[in-house]
Amino acid sequence: MAITHIGSTLVIEGEISGSDAVVVQGRVKGSIETSQGVVIENSAHVEANLTLDTLEVAGDVKGNVTAASRVEIKPEGKMVGDIKAPRILIADGAHFKGNIDMDVGR
Repeated sequence: MAITHIGSTLVIEGEISGSDAVVVQGRVKGSIETSQGVVIENSAHVEANLTLDTLEVAGDVKGNVTAASRVEIKPEGKMVGDIKAPRILIADGAHFKGNIDMDVGR
C-alpha cells in the first residue's frame, strides 16, 4: 500500500484525492478524499471535509468526516465537525464538538 506524507513544514490548500493512504503532519485546507486511511498527526492542522476508509486524529481537525470503516480520535486529538461512520472511538482526553451518525445502512 502506498502512503503519501504531507510533511510538517508543508501547507496545502485545495483538493487531495486518490487511492493512497495519507499521513498529515503539516497543514491542509480544502478536502481530502481517498479509499484508504488518513492519519492526522499531533503536529497537523486540517480544515477540510474528509471522505475516506479510516481516520486517526491526533492533531487538530475542523471539518466533516465520512468514513467507510472507522474514526478514532486519540487522547491528544481535537475535532470540530460532524462524523458519519459505522465505528467511532473517542479516547479519554480527546476534544470533540459535532454530531455523530452511525447509521450507515448496515
